[in-house]
Amino acid sequence: MKRTHTCGELGSDYLGKDVCLQGWVRFSRDHGGILFFDLADAHGITQIVYDPEDVDVGSDRSTLEATLDEFSRESVVSVCGSVRKRVPGTEDGRNPTGEVEVLVQSAEVLSRSKAPPFEIGEQKEHLLPAEDTRLRYRYLDLRRAEMIRTLRFRHRLISLARQFAESKGFLEVETPLLTRSTPEGARDFLVPSRVHPGSFYALPQSPQLFKQMLMVASVDRYFQLARCFRDEDSRADRQPEFTQLDMEMSFVDQEDILETVEGMMSHIWKGLFDEELQTPFPRLRYQEAMARYGTDSPDLRFGLPMVEVTEIVREAPYDIFQRVLSKKGSAICGLNVTASMGAGDLGRNEVDRLITWVKKHGMGGMTWMRMTTEGLESNIVKYFTSEVQEGLVAAMDAAPGDLLLFLAGPKARVLEAGGLLREKLAEDLGLIEEGMHQFLWIVDCPMFEKDPVSGKLTAFHHPFVRPVGDLDDCSIGESYDLCLNGVELGSGSLRNHDVDLQRRILSMLGLSDERMEADFGFFLEALGYGAPPHGGIALGVDRMVSMMLGKESIREVIAFPKNKRMHSPFDGSPTMVDDEKLNELQIISLAMDDIDLDDLE
Repeated sequence: MKRTHTCGELGSDYLGKDVCLQGWVRFSRDHGGILFFDLADAHGITQIVYDPEDVDVGSDRSTLEATLDEFSRESVVSVCGSVRKRVPGTEDGRNPTGEVEVLVQSAEVLSRSKAPPFEIGEQKEHLLPAEDTRLRYRYLDLRRAEMIRTLRFRHRLISLARQFAESKGFLEVETPLLTRSTPEGARDFLVPSRVHPGSFYALPQSPQLFKQMLMVASVDRYFQLARCFRDEDSRADRQPEFTQLDMEMSFVDQEDILETVEGMMSHIWKGLFDEELQTPFPRLRYQEAMARYGTDSPDLRFGLPMVEVTEIVREAPYDIFQRVLSKKGSAICGLNVTASMGAGDLGRNEVDRLITWVKKHGMGGMTWMRMTTEGLESNIVKYFTSEVQEGLVAAMDAAPGDLLLFLAGPKARVLEAGGLLREKLAEDLGLIEEGMHQFLWIVDCPMFEKDPVSGKLTAFHHPFVRPVGDLDDCSIGESYDLCLNGVELGSGSLRNHDVDLQRRILSMLGLSDERMEADFGFFLEALGYGAPPHGGIALGVDRMVSMMLGKESIREVIAFPKNKRMHSPFDGSPTMVDDEKLNELQIISLAMDDIDLDDLE
């Protein structure tokens, strides 16, 4: 039997036609000898019906009924019959095939299924089994229509990105997966070499060096759906292996790159949602983003910027503020929850709960004031002169009905807690319009930052960012991040095409000449053969898809992801390997029972 149509294809236009469908038995029902089956495939569900009174006289009825008795849940079957209209009142308006059914005349079981460990079908998220169960039987989980829709969406996004890149003259070039280990930030996954005992390949954290060398090679415009690997701790938006939409361009400046990315995102958005994106995207300098929103990837779908009021209240005889400001590096910042945002819904009990919440996020507490037609009111207003109160009202643009919230402490902690408080208020007060999306460029990012533990200088993005102006006076790199709804989708920069400048930056990061040559000698050599000015960006495909579909975890948009513990319940990886394989690679077994300590000595 050969499939003539999919299970999501039939409608009233097919009435009376003979068809053959093949798929998985999703549900079955027996209504007084009349049998109903939901037959599913990747395209949809069609109702199949067996009515003894409507079977052709020439058919072998007993054989057909015996076959239908074997139609167990999730078995793969083939059915042939004619399309007819459902009985009036039994139509399913939620299903594209819900007006018709197929009256079965012949059937065959192609593959029997064991009883599935969980129900497969359309169901609410809270009814799904635990994530590890879903990942253990991922091939069953992927049969769910929601998962199939997600894979189709991801495929469509990638297809649209390729369309745009090709239209703009980009070449898709694959870069190696077996590379050398270089100090680029995260830990590498290492692959031992059998041919070169004691030597290791590294799986690429990104194609960064290779795409820059492609620019040296005069490729001009490169892109790739690049597989990347980083041995990092798991988070909802992090996996040990992930996919980047990687792009690099020669003879460009920052404006060229931002405009190209906006064009690609607009093309993708139009293709996926049939909506026009507003371009150019808003831009925000890194320092301004941190000062106003406490994060370098702020969500601008709502207001609530932070306002620093340290100098306004510095002389106010309010003991808590004075104790805080007596310590170097402290600050006081406020947020104005306006009346239009629902400040009136935040009574004293709600404010007390917010105070408890900020304490759990590293703050000693929170101070508040309400703006009325008579001025500011709270139990601490008496500690602030009318001049200070006027300064607060002006700085925070306060109007009657507004609620002013203040955080005080070490500035970095205040900004972080304020950014989190801002997001909590937006959620609690319903400030985010459903279905709204807001892109944002963060520009003028720092060139370097200090490691909080060692105090050593480290690269803010990576060591290959071109500085703005002279390196000796530079604190800003020509780099940028693309954010969507408060989540960073990717980072990019203009690169150092001058080999001497690149050497100086690596030296500032603590690399000796010997280490520089050992880790990056091949790359520096390439830059010395005439590198064009170039730059690019890498966008996280998994994160982009999950954001656009409103998923909480990128595991929901990857076919076979690892779980929170970086383990694959599906195939059990990572696993121990046989000593025979380790011996081939000349690697000592990790099973200590097999090691003779005298041999090691």
